[in-house]
Formats: sequence, structure tokens, C-alpha cells
Amino acid sequence: MARSEIKVTYRLETNGNIEKLAAKIASDQSTGTFTALPSETDEVRARCAAIVTGITPLDDVHTPSFPDPDGRGPYHRADVTIAYPLEAIGTDIAALMTIAVGGVYAVRGATGIRVRDIDLPPEWSCHLGPQFGIQGSRDLMGIQSGPMIASIIKPSLGLLPIETAEMVRQLCDAGVDFIKDDEKLMNPAYSPFEARVKAIMPVIKDHEQKTGKRVMYAFGISSADPDTMMRNHDIVLENGGNAAVININSIGYGGMTYLRKRSALCLHAHRNGWDILTRHPGLGMDFTAYQKIWRLLGVDQFQINGIRAKYWEPDESFVQSFKDVMTPIFNDTDRPLPVVCSGQWGGQAVDTYRQTGRTLDLMYLGGGGVHGHPMGMAAGVKAMRQAWESAAANIELADYAKDHPELAAALAKWG
Repeated sequence: MARSEIKVTYRLETNGNIEKLAAKIASDQSTGTFTALPSETDEVRARCAAIVTGITPLDDVHTPSFPDPDGRGPYHRADVTIAYPLEAIGTDIAALMTIAVGGVYAVRGATGIRVRDIDLPPEWSCHLGPQFGIQGSRDLMGIQSGPMIASIIKPSLGLLPIETAEMVRQLCDAGVDFIKDDEKLMNPAYSPFEARVKAIMPVIKDHEQKTGKRVMYAFGISSADPDTMMRNHDIVLENGGNAAVININSIGYGGMTYLRKRSALCLHAHRNGWDILTRHPGLGMDFTAYQKIWRLLGVDQFQINGIRAKYWEPDESFVQSFKDVMTPIFNDTDRPLPVVCSGQWGGQAVDTYRQTGRTLDLMYLGGGGVHGHPMGMAAGVKAMRQAWESAAANIELADYAKDHPELAAALAKWG
């Protein structure tokens, strides 16, 4: 009977022999060490040894990703797949990250190591995964078709609870489907968490009573203390809220596990800190691998930047990230809602639609693109909706803007 395996693909770089480096990683991260051991029997290796299952050579480079004391190029590269037996790792995320990721970066002889993908066996479907995901998010917002148009409280820091609540009122009146705390807004002295919740939720409820539309508001509940985070969760729930912003790298795998097991809120993930893992092409981790772990842990909505983002990420990286979160790990229910963000104002809608498979299963999140619109917030929301109408109708933005003044004003300012 074939053993069940976890397959990890790495991009390796060395001025030595790629095959030997791959074999060393497989050995060091499973049953072997720097010397032969009498207790490392064939039986032990058959049960727990990692093995190299594939090597795809790539072009050499002349500059190493890690500093090389010897300075001897060229540096050989390859995408290498190593299969780790499930029996050695199990289904624990800490074990996976320790054995197949963390320890690998310490191998001698490598001048570059990047985790590209993690292929998990069916046994890993034991993790809870998203509680709401794409369809659950739609249900909570009452939006069964089209993109979910969203905004962020801006300025990111500095507003008092009463000022934030007034901004929420204006955004609700403007017609957004979703509003969130900025990821930097958690429990500052000028806007204590509980006071902010108690100022905002009556505005959300009042808007629902008047219009029948319940706008989803995600509060920043993150804390390094799981008990504090759960108290924040409970405050949101007790006041009628249904969503939370989670700074996933800040709370860690354990914090996310603790929260997901107890949560009744839709969990909106912000990945700040991911960039340090991925900005160097020869080091760190691809989003393809990274996002699988957080989805298994229970992310419902995942921020992934966007086309022509205000941050460093190139468009092709965003497009791949979108594809990643929309690809099931085990089934369609483990897909989180992709959240397109970072400097979005509507001008990127057509390209986003065309480059992400012409899907409308997404949240389109604008901060400055709503608040900074020259005709006001309501016009900013209208402009983003008009941009997505243009995309879905396969009409160029400039042509659609001729009969839509809000979109025209946005194009004039940012286009």
C-alpha cells in the first residue's frame, strides 16, 4: 500500500550540485543527520524518510540570493519536490512548518531557498477551514450577484468613536456592502475597542431598519493574547456584529486556531507581514503555499492586493494570488472570498475582471478611492459600481464614463 505523503516544492539555488542539495534536505529534515546512524534502518527510512520525487532544472544565475562567502558562481537553480510521509508529520500545522519549511532554510550549501507550493493529502481535510467563505459572505451581506463593494475607515488612525460612527453612517448611505476597520486600528487610547463597537453598531442597525440592507462591518479584534481577542470577538457578537478583521501574521497559527474553533464571526484576513516572506524572488515563500495554511485555519475573506496596487506587488503576482484563493484545496467550500484592495478606485475594474477569469465572486475594497472622490463618498461608491458594470458589460471605462458622471470624475482625477 502506498504511503500518504505531503509534497513540498522548493526553488533551490546553489553553486554546488542541486541533486546532492535536494537529497541532503530530504535526509536532514526527516531521518538523517551528518553521519550514518546504526538506528536509521531500512524500516525506519521506509516509514519516515523524505524522498526527492522531482527536479526541474532552471537557468543558472550569477548573483546569489543569500550572500556567498566563497563568491563562486554560477549558481545553479531548480524546482525540487520532496515528499514527506504523513506518518512523520501528521496533520499538525506546527509540525509541517517545522519539518518541511522552517528547518529547510538552515541547510548548508544553499544560496537560495523558496517554498513554492505544498500539496496536501486528503487527511488534511480534517481542518475546519472557512466557516462562511464566498457564499456565506454573500448571504451575510445579502448580495447574491455581482461584486461586493466595500470601503475602509479613513484616515486609518486618529478618529474618535463618534467620528468613526458618523463616517460609517455616510458610507452606509453611500450604498456600500461592507466596511472595515483599517488593519492598524485595534484598541488605541483615542478609540477604545468596545466604545468603537458601541458607537458603530447602532448606525448599522438603524440603516438596516430604514432600508432593509444590513451592511457588514468588520472590527479589528486582533491581539497577541487569545483571551483578549475572544473578549473582543464577544463584544462584537453581543452588539449585533457579524465580522472581524484578523491580522493573521500577528496572531499566528495558534491564535487563529483558537479563534476559529470559537468564532461566530466572518473572519476577514489581512496578510500584513507576508511581504517580508516573499519580496525577494530567491527566498521565502510563494503566496500559493502560504495561503493554503491560512485557509485551512479558517479565513473567510482574504485580502490579496489588486491590479496597479499602491504597494510593491506586480500585477502578475496579484493575478496568481487570485487564482490561488479561488482554487479548491479539497472542495469548493474551502475557498475564501478574494478581497481586491490596495489603491483601488474603479479604474482597475475592467483589467481585474478580464485577468481573473471574468468572475464577479470578489470583494472590491476602496479606501482613498471612495473617500477621496472629488464629488464625495457617495460618488466614490457609485464610481466603483459603475466601473464593475462597465467590466461585466465588456465596455471600456472611458466609453462607459460618457453617461456616468461619477466614473468620469474618478477617471479625471486618477485615470
